[in-house]
Amino acid sequence: MSPEQCVQRIPPRQAVGAGGAGRKTPRVPSSELLGERGELLIEHHGREYRLRLTQSGKLILTA
Repeated sequence: MSPEQCVQRIPPRQAVGAGGAGRKTPRVPSSELLGERGELLIEHHGREYRLRLTQSGKLILTA
């Protein structure tokens, strides 16, 4: 599954007061998002962020 497909299937966050309190937060394995390259570019409010897997197996998000 490509990162684009993963992002498209995640619904927008629901406000707790709008009936979202009983809903489960979507869970996506990092391997599905990062793929073989180990990184993903995220566009948020016109800025680009990079989510990547470090050599020690941790995730880091940078602007």
